[in-house]
This record gives sequence, C-alpha cells and structure tokens, in this order.
Amino acid sequence: MTSTSSPHRAPAAEAVAGRLSTLDRFLPLWIAVAMAVGLGLGALIPGFDDALEALQIGTVSLPIALGLLLMMYPVLAKVRYEELGRLRGERRLIVSSLVLNWIVGPLLMFAVAWIFLADQPEYRTGLIVVGLARCIAMVLIWTELACADREATALLVAINSLFQIVAYSLLGWFYLTALPDLLGLDAQGFEVSMWEVARTVLIFLGIPLLAGWLTRVVGVRRRGADWYEQRFLPRIGPLALYGLLFTIALLFALQGDAIADAPLDVARIALPLLVYFTLMFALSFLAGVRLGLGYERTATLAFTAASNNFELAIAVAIGVWGATSGQALAGVVGPLIEVPVLVALVYVALWMRRRWFADAPAPHDAPARPQLAKETT
Repeated sequence: MTSTSSPHRAPAAEAVAGRLSTLDRFLPLWIAVAMAVGLGLGALIPGFDDALEALQIGTVSLPIALGLLLMMYPVLAKVRYEELGRLRGERRLIVSSLVLNWIVGPLLMFAVAWIFLADQPEYRTGLIVVGLARCIAMVLIWTELACADREATALLVAINSLFQIVAYSLLGWFYLTALPDLLGLDAQGFEVSMWEVARTVLIFLGIPLLAGWLTRVVGVRRRGADWYEQRFLPRIGPLALYGLLFTIALLFALQGDAIADAPLDVARIALPLLVYFTLMFALSFLAGVRLGLGYERTATLAFTAASNNFELAIAVAIGVWGATSGQALAGVVGPLIEVPVLVALVYVALWMRRRWFADAPAPHDAPARPQLAKETT
C-alpha cells in the first residue's frame, strides 16, 4: 500500500471533542450511569443476582452473553478485511505494529499490573487480560480525530482482528501462568489453561468475527461500499455501545456487594491503566518518529498500540472467571479510563504534529466521509 496523506485538515485542538458523537464524547458518563443502574438493581430488587445466575451456562450468564455478542458484532462489521491484500508494501509498519501490540503492550501491562496490584491477584489478572486484547474498535475514531492515515489504520485493525484469534489464548497462558512461574512470582493460584481462554475467544470473538465478515462481504457486494460505510454501519454502530452498557449494568448488579465492601478498588484499578495508556502511547509515537514513518503513520501506529479491545477483555474475564469475579470488574473499568485518556492523547498528537512535523506537507481536501457523530465503539 502506498503512503497516503490524511484526507482532511487537522482540526483545531478545541474542536476535537466536538467531532465526537454525543454517545462517544460522554462514554465515561454513560458507563458510570450504567454502573449506578446496575448497583441500584442489585440493591433494590431482591434476588436479582440469583435470577441472573440461574440463566447461566458454565460461568457465563445468558443475558450477559447476549450483551457481549451484541457489543462485538458491530465492531467487527466495521473491519476492512479487504485491506489484508495490501500487506506486501507495508512490512515496516506491520512489523512495528505487531511488535508493539503483541510484545511491548502485554509486557508493559504485565509490569504495571504486578507493580500496582501485587496484593490483588484478581484485579491484576483482569488488567493483564485487558493488556492482551489489542484494539480493533475505537482506534478508528481516535486516528480519525488525530488526522492519522485511514488506510493504514484499517490495515492494522484487520491484522489485529485475525491475529487475536490465533495468539490470544497462547499469550493468555504465557502471561498468566508461565511467565509468573518463570520469574518466581506468587500468582496466588490464579493460573489459567490455554483451552479456557481459547474457548472464550472462539465464542465471543470468533462468532461475531464470522458474522461481521459475512455482513461486510454480502453488504458491499449487493449494495456497494458507499452504502455499507455511510448507511449501514452508522445504523448498527450504536448497538455496540448499547451492548456494552447493558453488560456493565448486569455486571454491577452482580458485583454490588463486593464493590460496597471495597469502594476504592475502582481507583486502584484505574491508576495502573492510566500509567499504561500514557506510556504505551509515548513509546509507540517515539518508535514511529525514529522509524521515519511521518506524522500520519506515526499517529496510526501510536493509537493502534495504545488502545485496547475492552469488549474482548470483558468477555474473556466473564467466560473464564465469571461475572462476579474481580477480573470482570477490572475489565469494566478499562473503557471508563481509556476513553478520556485517548481523547486527551488526540490533543497531544495534534500538538506534537505542529511541533515535530512542521515541515510535513499539509493534508489535502477530500470528499466528505460519514460523520463521526454516526460512529460509536
């Protein structure tokens, strides 16, 4: 794939938040409301948690499973799988992204999780699960706002989508079981088999991935790419957010007692996440600068590496450890922290563009694309 400039002018910093849809701009607020609704349901309706647990297969409640699949499908229907055909001309970008996403990112999350939560094995494990779930969703929004390379972003998202199917279970076993044993760390009994993780990934990533791919192939073939991108995707996009909020409300209905007993745990989970997102973005952006990728590709590399697929992380935590686990709570806190941090990093990226890439050619104008106000998680 040949290098392309971002097809729009860089927005002024003060306009970044305004280009997000109402749903995306206030996502932390909606998550907080969903948490409060869940806690209220658990406290006000006797036996609500027991009713949820009764509708259960293995460790996963059927209503929660529905929410998980609902929030994954629109995300995977957005992936441009056809971009995989352009692999040959992008070796440097692809190799850099794979190294950052699948070596540096998981290692960094493993480190901050053990540093900040050494005495909390469930939360620590949940954060490591978040670190292994590389972003395939909202990164499309962050790179759009930061005037990054759209085509390169689509390529990396497609690669990460497929790579997670193959690599996630192996890396989950390595970081949760093998590496702590190798380093002599006391995992306090929180070990996991590759099959447990693989089964959950195949269900909650494999099924919506197949559905998303089929939807895209059939939709583009029958109605054309413009209809699919500009009409169909904006219609189904909000379903991902609704599924996420529905799942969070149910999780907090189940988690109410645990949260009431330790209300500061959310803050303890949030701190290492804040450190992780900031460091990961800085390392990735500097890597792009050192590799001479130019601003658009550097921003693409940084945001795809710094973002995480919290939908998959929540699904894995629930599928392996259950909805009432600390791992599931840690997964839910992920998007609560990620969204405002990544919005702030958009401002940082645009500032660094003016400071470090002053001689770069200005991006040219292009035909209007679907409004960001129509895009969601």
